[in-house]
Amino acid sequence: MGNSALKSHLETSQKTGVFQLTGKGLLEVPEELQRLTSNLRTVDLSGNKIELLPVSIGNFLQLKSLTLNCNRLTTVPSEIGKLKKLETLSLNGNRIQQLPPTMGQLRALRSLSLAGNQISEVPSGLATLRHLDLLDLSRNQIHNVPAAVSELQAIEINLNQNQISMVSPEVSLCPRLKVLRLEENCLELSSIPLSILNDSQVSLFSLEGNLFEVRNLRDLEGYDKYMERFTATKKKFT
Repeated sequence: MGNSALKSHLETSQKTGVFQLTGKGLLEVPEELQRLTSNLRTVDLSGNKIELLPVSIGNFLQLKSLTLNCNRLTTVPSEIGKLKKLETLSLNGNRIQQLPPTMGQLRALRSLSLAGNQISEVPSGLATLRHLDLLDLSRNQIHNVPAAVSELQAIEINLNQNQISMVSPEVSLCPRLKVLRLEENCLELSSIPLSILNDSQVSLFSLEGNLFEVRNLRDLEGYDKYMERFTATKKKFT
């Protein structure tokens, strides 16, 4: 990409606080962005060939939204934890295997999207994210949903298209969880915790494409309770 084109992008970003450069074949985050650390609020570098998020990302203290979908990232630097104002982090379609523990310091985070990576377990250390509305871990390599998930504050957790065969009953203790998506996994009917139907806040429990017919859920204890929540939510939005 020509220097003049980048320069004009940078000048615009200086005024708007938004830097968007998608699908340009970039191999790295432009170093010139460092000049804008004090006023950038939104960065979108999706659809490039970036393999590394530089540690200097921690200098963008005003950043509210960071999007790097469809790149070649394998790791996330621990410096990401310095972005105290970050509300949206979208890293779909990369090659990330795990997250740094500092992710738990992103106290303003509302949406964390990691669909289509190589993550093999639900990341730990996210329980401190009190404002998290959405955690998207679809299309990864996760095999089970551990008890620690009960500490998450997410309203929606998307685990579609993983390899999940076990869900901990403690998931029902998630204080704000309303939507749990587990489509196209490896779940048997017997591995669905009744506590999610009986005792949770979940009002949309999505299970199509597993190792049982969804209609057989009706036979489980607590299904009627779940349907009451489902119907009440539906009425609210119609």
